[in-house]
Amino acid sequence: MARNPIVLTLLLAAVAAEYAWRVHFSRKGYDWRAALASFGVMLGGAVVKPIGAVAITATLAAAALLAPWQFAMDDWRVWLAGFVALEFAYYWHHRYSHTVRWMWATHSVHHSANEFALPAAVRLGWTGVVSLAWLFFVPLVLIGFPPLMVAALLGANLLYQYLLHTEAVGKLGPLEYVLNTPSHHRAHHSSDRPFLDCNFGGVLIVFDRMFGTFREEPDGGGLTYGLVEKLESNNPFTIPFHEWGRLLRDLRGAPFRDWPRIAFGRPGSYKPAPRDEEISPREQPV
Repeated sequence: MARNPIVLTLLLAAVAAEYAWRVHFSRKGYDWRAALASFGVMLGGAVVKPIGAVAITATLAAAALLAPWQFAMDDWRVWLAGFVALEFAYYWHHRYSHTVRWMWATHSVHHSANEFALPAAVRLGWTGVVSLAWLFFVPLVLIGFPPLMVAALLGANLLYQYLLHTEAVGKLGPLEYVLNTPSHHRAHHSSDRPFLDCNFGGVLIVFDRMFGTFREEPDGGGLTYGLVEKLESNNPFTIPFHEWGRLLRDLRGAPFRDWPRIAFGRPGSYKPAPRDEEISPREQPV
């Protein structure tokens, strides 16, 4: 998650503190197997994802060449505007990562942990370059934000979100109206039907409030985490590809005309037609 040893030390210290809270104070317990699986996925991603990063970097560099101008990186106003612009792009990137199955195949990895704890933050898919959700950030470069600024702001955005993956922090009063908080992110990770596809913001929650995707965590918690169809495996090689496997099985069993609907429709929306032997006698055509 972070290559800076100081930052990495602080992140691991946060994991230790959360472990102590879950085990000794809240009595929630701690799923070490799931935590180790998350760190295994993180280590695998550190090996695999740099390959895709080459293609993403090349695309952003090409977009910078096409931009009619480039904003100055030494102007704080540009950084402020870039922060807001990136938050807007991140909102849509995240929203479509939930509502387009091709993108969800990568993002579902992050939601596969059944315990909501800090290690879940580093459980990230390996196939982002294939899912193409990163294309939502290309327009920022095309309108003049330097690729390095976009990368830095996105990195800070993701680092902030690391601390949202915990049940140890309650609601934060007035900050809940503007910022994405642990409370909002718990609702986002819930697999309970009223909370599916909500709270997509990165640092801010304002775009969810603007576009009608905000849901408030219920008082007292009680949310269910993980995927709607639970993934019980803690194998760090199974986790990154489980949804791709389901997607490919659906494609293989469907007529070609249904492929676009399966790959680019909402996750869970495609229901294959029953085979003849599965149709009851009353439903058989005459």
